[in-house]
Amino acid sequence: MRVTVIGSGSWGSAFARLLARRDHDVQVLTLTAAEADDLNATHVNEAFLPGVVLPETVRFAGIDDADLDGAELVAYVVPTQAIREVARWVAPRRPPGALQLSLAKGLELGTLKRPTEVIAQETGAPAAALSGPNHAEEVGRDMPAATVIGCSNGPLAKKLQQAVNCDTLRVYTNADVTGVEFCGAAKNPVAIAVGIADGLGFGDNTRATLMTRSLAEIARLGMRLGADFATFAGLAGIGDLIATCTSQHSRNRRAGELIARGEDPATVENVIGQVVEGIPTSHALHDLSTKLGVDMPVTGQVYRVLQHEASPSECVRSLMTRELTSEDASQDILTLIAQIKLTASKTARRTKQTASKTARRLLP
Repeated sequence: MRVTVIGSGSWGSAFARLLARRDHDVQVLTLTAAEADDLNATHVNEAFLPGVVLPETVRFAGIDDADLDGAELVAYVVPTQAIREVARWVAPRRPPGALQLSLAKGLELGTLKRPTEVIAQETGAPAAALSGPNHAEEVGRDMPAATVIGCSNGPLAKKLQQAVNCDTLRVYTNADVTGVEFCGAAKNPVAIAVGIADGLGFGDNTRATLMTRSLAEIARLGMRLGADFATFAGLAGIGDLIATCTSQHSRNRRAGELIARGEDPATVENVIGQVVEGIPTSHALHDLSTKLGVDMPVTGQVYRVLQHEASPSECVRSLMTRELTSEDASQDILTLIAQIKLTASKTARRTKQTASKTARRLLP
């Protein structure tokens, strides 16, 4: 398969390497021609994936000088806030029938749309999403991992699964695109919260508490958006949450740790040297939860820290002195039941419409 990977950061480089190992014809688009020249000469991305040699078969090109001629798959591996601009670039160049796959993990500020929604809006064609516990530093070194492709089109999901799956990355499919993408986005602010706790010197109990209660709140919001409850218990949900909250490779966790130690949230990305998706996503989750009236205690406190409305220590006190409540999941179950009823109703309407169209075709 001829693949164009847009984005030459750590994940874009690791993903391109994985595809090349599968004998795909891989082109990677970089931000500048100078970056492409350097990568073509060295095949080592020292800036974002140091120590990992990229196959000689991988070609690099600056996006201003590139095209998508013959591409069968376009993979978007750029920060979420750049997805719309990239999709607009892709739209007039994408060959008819070329598949689209988003590896971004976030929500677009303002519109609050998921990456695949933005891609579909700009290109007029659907996109699938790949998400899971997939740190580039480990995937790029062939450490065993698994991931999920969110795609509501069964045959398309299977085709992408077969294209990406290999002996070091096991690929599953999930028709719940909303859930897969929302999980990938929402876990990033949680990792910032865990990093803040680490930076304040707290221990495993704190970390476990934050992760568990955060999973409950992001599931509440995700289900309001139409996500399936089971997705939060899978690789895209708790799997990615665990990896992002505990890994030494996690930029979001590190950002929280730096903030707790005094770094200004406005400059923490400069210190890390890469985009921290949890920062814009915290703002998006705040807007989304406010709009839908969903209580988000943990990620809400992260938003307060990023907005300089409270210090990390004040946010800890706010969480620990909230009104006492029960861990009874009855409210979440009621939400799930409502979702199931809504889904069943939509399915019944679609079935009725299909039957009606079929009957009209059969009538003389």
